Amino acid sequence: MVCGGYATGAAVGWGSTELALVMGDFGLSAAALAAAVSCFLYARGRRRAFRPAWYLFAFSSFMAATGNAVWGWYEVVLRRAVPSPSAADLCFLLFAPPAIVGLLVLAKKPVTRAGWVCLGLDSWLIGGSLLTLSWSLALAHTAYVPGESVARAALSLAYPLLDIVLVSMVLALHFRRSHINRSAVHTAIAALALTVLCDALFTSPLLREHYSSGQLLDAGWFAGSLLLAYAPWGVRRHVDPGPAAARARHPHSRPLAGSLAALTPYLAAAVCTLSILYNVVEGRSVDRVVVLTGCMVVLALVVRQGIMLLDNIALTHELAQKENHFRSLVQGSSDVIMIAAPTGILRYVSPAAAGVYGREAEELIGSELASLIHPEDLGGVVHEVRRFLAAPPSEEPTTRIECRFRSGRGDWLNVESTVNRHQGGLIFNSRDVTERVRLQAQLRHNAEHDPLTDLPNRALFTERVRGALSGRRATDIGTAVLFIDLDGFKAVNDRLGHQAGDELLVQAARRLHESVRAGDTAARLGGDEFAALILGDGNRDRADRECRVAEIADRLRVTLSQPYRVDGAAHEVRVAASIGVAFAEPGISAGDLLRNADLAMYRAKAAGKDRVELYAPQMQAEVVRRTELAARLRTALHDGEFALLHQPVVDLSTGRIAAVAAQARWRSAQGILFTPAEFLRVAEDGERTAELGRWLLEEAVEQAAERAGIGHRAPVTVRLSARRLLDRSLPLGSVESLLTRHGLPSGSLIVELADSDPRDPRVSFDELEQRLAALRRLGVKIALDGFGSGHAAINALRRLPVDILKLDRGLVEGIVESARLRKITSGLLRIAGDLGMQSVADGVDMPEQVLALRSMGCTHGQGMAFSGPLDEYRLRRALVRDEFPLPGAVAVSAGNRPPARSHDETPVPPT
Repeated sequence: MVCGGYATGAAVGWGSTELALVMGDFGLSAAALAAAVSCFLYARGRRRAFRPAWYLFAFSSFMAATGNAVWGWYEVVLRRAVPSPSAADLCFLLFAPPAIVGLLVLAKKPVTRAGWVCLGLDSWLIGGSLLTLSWSLALAHTAYVPGESVARAALSLAYPLLDIVLVSMVLALHFRRSHINRSAVHTAIAALALTVLCDALFTSPLLREHYSSGQLLDAGWFAGSLLLAYAPWGVRRHVDPGPAAARARHPHSRPLAGSLAALTPYLAAAVCTLSILYNVVEGRSVDRVVVLTGCMVVLALVVRQGIMLLDNIALTHELAQKENHFRSLVQGSSDVIMIAAPTGILRYVSPAAAGVYGREAEELIGSELASLIHPEDLGGVVHEVRRFLAAPPSEEPTTRIECRFRSGRGDWLNVESTVNRHQGGLIFNSRDVTERVRLQAQLRHNAEHDPLTDLPNRALFTERVRGALSGRRATDIGTAVLFIDLDGFKAVNDRLGHQAGDELLVQAARRLHESVRAGDTAARLGGDEFAALILGDGNRDRADRECRVAEIADRLRVTLSQPYRVDGAAHEVRVAASIGVAFAEPGISAGDLLRNADLAMYRAKAAGKDRVELYAPQMQAEVVRRTELAARLRTALHDGEFALLHQPVVDLSTGRIAAVAAQARWRSAQGILFTPAEFLRVAEDGERTAELGRWLLEEAVEQAAERAGIGHRAPVTVRLSARRLLDRSLPLGSVESLLTRHGLPSGSLIVELADSDPRDPRVSFDELEQRLAALRRLGVKIALDGFGSGHAAINALRRLPVDILKLDRGLVEGIVESARLRKITSGLLRIAGDLGMQSVADGVDMPEQVLALRSMGCTHGQGMAFSGPLDEYRLRRALVRDEFPLPGAVAVSAGNRPPARSHDETPVPPT
């Protein structure tokens, strides 16, 4: 807008001669000063590109501003003609050299000596051709004006010659411009070109004779100065996309600038020829300056062409070397390089195809790429290629495609390709990744399957269950999960070794896999736990689904319970299967369904094993109750919630108390009294059970010592398991120190041994025998609990040092009704008598049982027929009395009578 306003004013003469002089002189000076200040301020900024060039442009513009100011001083202030030469001429002459050097700084620097020589020769070719043309047209007349002084003639020639040099630099810079700050450089070149054009018009004789300040020619100088002032700052609004992006936007454009640069020498020679022809046509004699300049231009052209020829020879040799180098790389590469045309036809295939694909490169060339790709992968490949071609190259220069490729051997190879654009087509850099894909598949399989049985593991099974509960099967209530545990597997491991156990697990997994349907899933969750996912068939009848799945579960139980041949078929072992079944319900999650099946499986084990249990909601409530009970049990001992009761052991011949059996009771903070059968069931961790056993022993010994101190010397019986006796938490020294600390007389402690099966791998019978012998040396008597319950008690009696035999409760309960049981019990009591041992019958609750046992030779009894468990106060009262009434001669009847109860017993919930 400013330049347009200035041009309009100059075109109409500014309205007055005085204003025209002011605008033609001081207006141009102000515009040049603005360019000088703008370039100077830009050059002072941090990290400016080509800072020296902008300093030179600032100095050049300052000289132009000073020259115009001097010119205006003469014309406007002094109101007289400008002398020639004057200080303004000096300033105007100093405008061109800094601008020329600045343009050289902006030019892209050659990298070789030949490049520098060619740059100089190109500048001379341009300048020489312009000089010959200008000399022929105008400069010869200026140089040979008669009567003109040498200074004026030199000054007249200096302006056009400097402009010719400046034009030469502008053209040379155009062909060798740098890509840095391209917008600013282009604007600066345009500003200087406009200034040179106005200088050329000014120096022509036709215009110079009629020129005065304020004319339209000044608008060109004014616009050139403002363009130069704008040049360094305009780059902020015009971001240079860079050469790579420019080439990407115009992939098929020809390098026009490079072509013009190659034609520069020939254009220069053509200009010289035209200038000579002009003189000949006009009938003038050829000027010596024209001839000399033309000869120098031709000489420079010949030298330049020689240099370019040598340079081209070197480049051709280098190109051949690089071509051989890259050909060797392509042919020796293990990757296959293919070039596909836009139509999908293969135009080039590297020789590596023979080794990778098993097909010769010549066989592949000309074939369609789509015909070589697996049909299942073709759609994905086409989609990715279209997406890649539609994306901007600057944002996505390459992409990666993986597909199956037909080999010459007839199989399919997994191929990974890096894809690049190439003249509208594509370049594929492909490699065979079949082994990698197989390895990844194997690793994925190993991560999702059990390494021993190759069944799906817990992670994959959970994922399958989650899939069965989603999608179209989300509402199928027939879907069920079976949790399977092998009962007795640990005994096989302990007796025959882990190798035999692994063989059993492999056979069980095979049976399970063969027993489920094709769409169902069998899995090993860990250890001897397996699972099965039974998919529903869409049946909405709950009774039918339960019947169907229960039938499948029972068939699995029978199949898994069949004998197994392990250890090289040297042994035949049997295990049972406890199976829990849980059905899918609308909205249930995979985790909840697996938990329900797990609860049902534990219910099957607790109910006797080798059975199938269906999940019921009350199972979860029971688990919650047991969890809460176990949490309260952890702090019960420390909070003093346990109490010790004693049940008298009565001599069946006299009715006197021969001993007392210590029993623990837990009276919780909520006021509930739990028996051992209730609270020991939730004390699953060994540490809690051991702590309870230590408390029971210490409390029983302490109270027995207190009773002995007041004259009640009845021994106390403490029931301990064989594993607890061998536990390091109860060493022998602790029992001895306990007896010594409380001063309990010898023979006042009876250890009642439980769980004494010699086949139990958790119990070392040799260590148990040594431990019991050491206790007997301390005066502790040993009682064998559960005598008559099986082979285990008889075997323990054969090996262990025992003083007292305690008949199993199961024998006592049916002794009145069963004659066969009476004969068995009588035989066992006779064995005890022959070995000189005392016998104690546990669970004597009726007078008839007392009579029957006494008649068989049983020496002692314990049960509700005499007394229930007593607290310390009632126990001492019973010990003071020291006699319980024995039943008289009462006929033994087969009927069940209510037990006779003592008035001194403490009522407790039945165990």
